[in-house]
Amino acid sequence: MATGWAREGAVQEQIDDTVDEAVQRARSQLPQGDSLAFCEECDEPIPEARRQALPGVRLCITCQSAADQSAAGSTFNRRGSKDSQLR
Repeated sequence: MATGWAREGAVQEQIDDTVDEAVQRARSQLPQGDSLAFCEECDEPIPEARRQALPGVRLCITCQSAADQSAAGSTFNRRGSKDSQLR
């Protein structure tokens, strides 16, 4: 594949680095420590099975779903097109 001035494999290395960074960011956002018995947001009990499956869980399923939906809107554009850079 012709890459211009870039050395062979540089594009794939950039892709791999981007994926590795995303995985590390996701891992760093996983809860850690002791799980709570009651949700931080609504004070509803968190089921024992959820607490065992996700160590460090702090929200019930309903509140976690709401938090995930609000966080999903905060993505960024990696397309790199000229139009997206001008906005």
